[in-house]
Amino acid sequence: MDSQTRDPDRPATLYEPLSPCEAGMLDVGDGHEIYWETCGNPLGQPALFLHGGPGGGCYADHRRLFDPRHYRIVLFDQRGCGRSRPAGSLEANTTQHLLVDMETLRKRLQIESWLVLGGSWGATLALLYALQHREHVRAVVLRGVFTARRREIDWLYQHGASALFPEAWDRFATFIPPEERGDFVAAYHRRLTAGERSTRMEAARAWCAWEGSLMTLTPRGDYQPGHGDATLSLARIETHYFVHDTFLREGEILDNAGSLAGLPGAIVQGRYDVVTPPTTAFALHRAWPGSRLDIVPDAGHATSEPGTIRRLVEATDSFRG
Repeated sequence: MDSQTRDPDRPATLYEPLSPCEAGMLDVGDGHEIYWETCGNPLGQPALFLHGGPGGGCYADHRRLFDPRHYRIVLFDQRGCGRSRPAGSLEANTTQHLLVDMETLRKRLQIESWLVLGGSWGATLALLYALQHREHVRAVVLRGVFTARRREIDWLYQHGASALFPEAWDRFATFIPPEERGDFVAAYHRRLTAGERSTRMEAARAWCAWEGSLMTLTPRGDYQPGHGDATLSLARIETHYFVHDTFLREGEILDNAGSLAGLPGAIVQGRYDVVTPPTTAFALHRAWPGSRLDIVPDAGHATSEPGTIRRLVEATDSFRG
């Protein structure tokens, strides 16, 4: 696909599939090695993709949100995630560690500044990184904004989304005994960090089934997660972060968002996102002077929603050069 001859009247879609130009493992200390890769134009404008979770990982389609003729596209799996080692590790795994890892990777790749794109938990990291290292950020693109406030965590795992998806919530809630249901995150965290692997896997599947049922505009119904290490790592790392309030001060991001004034930013938010509801994206937009908010009228939380893909590609295209 020639990005320079894209028909402006056609909806933006993902760019063509592409393979990494280079990839490797970066020793970031504390016993952790993170997987990284670059693709696209080796001499192009750097762009960093941040995956969600905490505990997710990068996939091939994430490369396709950027014009490969223009961008040098960088992806990495966060500590304990994806191809990073050791898989699922909670040791020395905090928000602050991840932000340091991003700087370590930037210096390793000899990048002065980059566009940063993140969705959900990736949006949290993108905002924190921009607040700490604005001099190295050219622009920010966000999807499904999550700022890690307690009310946002409680909406998803205690009360809120449960009212919209009662069937899926019933399966999630009844996995935990009634006496522990005052704090589902803590209850799941206990089961994911102790006992036999079979018990941990059962808890991971229940945790991920709840999340998976909520991701798209059209509900997935009885969503069934996998039985592998990726499912276990996602659930373990998410509960580890959430039981520790993501290692952030309450309201830290929104309280400081005004200092991003003048930094180009595009916020893409699904209207019917019940994982990270639009109220947070709207609050961020109001607190960040000059940011651009694009509410997608027919989308939920997932990156794969057609309207969300279109807006994200349009946003990365708009920041070329």
